[in-house]
Amino acid sequence: MKPSVVSVVGPTAVGKSELAVNIAETFNGEIISGDSMQIYRRMDIGTAKITKEEMRGIPHHMIDIKDPEESFSAAEFQLKVRSLIEEITNRNRLPIIVGGTGLYIQAALYDFNFSDHERDRTIYRELEKEAAERGIDAIYQRLKEVDPKQADKIHPNNERRVLRALEVYEKTGQTMSGYQADQKGDSPFTPILIGLEMGRTELYERINYRVDLMIEQGLEVEVRSLFDEGLENSQSMKAIGYKEFIPYFKGEYSYERAIELLKRNSRRYAKRQFTYFRNKLNVNWYAVQPNEKNDKIEKILRDLAGMLEET
Repeated sequence: MKPSVVSVVGPTAVGKSELAVNIAETFNGEIISGDSMQIYRRMDIGTAKITKEEMRGIPHHMIDIKDPEESFSAAEFQLKVRSLIEEITNRNRLPIIVGGTGLYIQAALYDFNFSDHERDRTIYRELEKEAAERGIDAIYQRLKEVDPKQADKIHPNNERRVLRALEVYEKTGQTMSGYQADQKGDSPFTPILIGLEMGRTELYERINYRVDLMIEQGLEVEVRSLFDEGLENSQSMKAIGYKEFIPYFKGEYSYERAIELLKRNSRRYAKRQFTYFRNKLNVNWYAVQPNEKNDKIEKILRDLAGMLEET
């Protein structure tokens, strides 16, 4: 019998963490973070990392497991999370993945095989050098020529993902988009996906408010300390909430512009998250509004009880 795994997904700022804690309290669960940035230590404010108080005594995994200078991948996430799912299940507890990094969650839950795409550091370093000499725009145009579908999924300034897609193509001759399209929908688990969605106006207001709150909590100081350590080019510093401050620190634009871009990029990311989960995964969606949050949580818990009984 396949173990059940509940996943709480959806765009940023929609209320996933609180719902996951409620599910864990109700169904004797433990939570696994499905966020690609909350793995990093000392990156708390910009990643909206859950606090000890908000955890309410529920065990949380995959948080603060890497230093900011270290790299991380979906393949590594898959291995670690599958091991955790086995451990949690063996404790007779319910594994609950919560987060907004769609590829990571898809890789953990389904037969997403990374073995054909071992890293080729030589190719990647050559692409890095070319990007430094010619600019990321020129490299992005190369990706658009060989794999337009994958290019459409990647922001032109996301150098790491642009180079990775080209690395795969140059090493294997197969496009990243073609490879992902061939992935099977089979799973070693019984996945139950709960998705939270919200009207665009309300969600964008929540995102803007969250950014304002991060600023009050000291986000600039958090990013500055990492920047001053020379981590500007680390994978972790490419994240929304961090990368927007770097040009400001260098005097390339104003503080106000940094905040404006942070809010804009967060809103755009939320849209991409929603699109990914809609297109890639079989999610049970629930529309939520701030003024009906408790009622909706109760409905989700009732529905989830029925879903778990059927597994």
